[in-house]
Amino acid sequence: MKNGRVWGRMFAVLALALSHLMCAAAAYQYCALQWAGRCAGASAPPSAALLTAVPYGLGIAGCALLARYFFRRERAQ
Repeated sequence: MKNGRVWGRMFAVLALALSHLMCAAAAYQYCALQWAGRCAGASAPPSAALLTAVPYGLGIAGCALLARYFFRRERAQ
């Protein structure tokens, strides 16, 4: 069956989408914290926004591992 290939592609596309979403979210949070530090008096440095990349990175790694697993399982059959 081709289920392994379908699941592998699905997780590969999901990993790619998560990486793009991570870049957008981190950039937005960085800009928001930079503005808040200058105008609104926030105490957190803008670099703290890069911590939002950690959960995205874990999700990307998980999706990449699952895609690799399904691709290898399909090849073994």
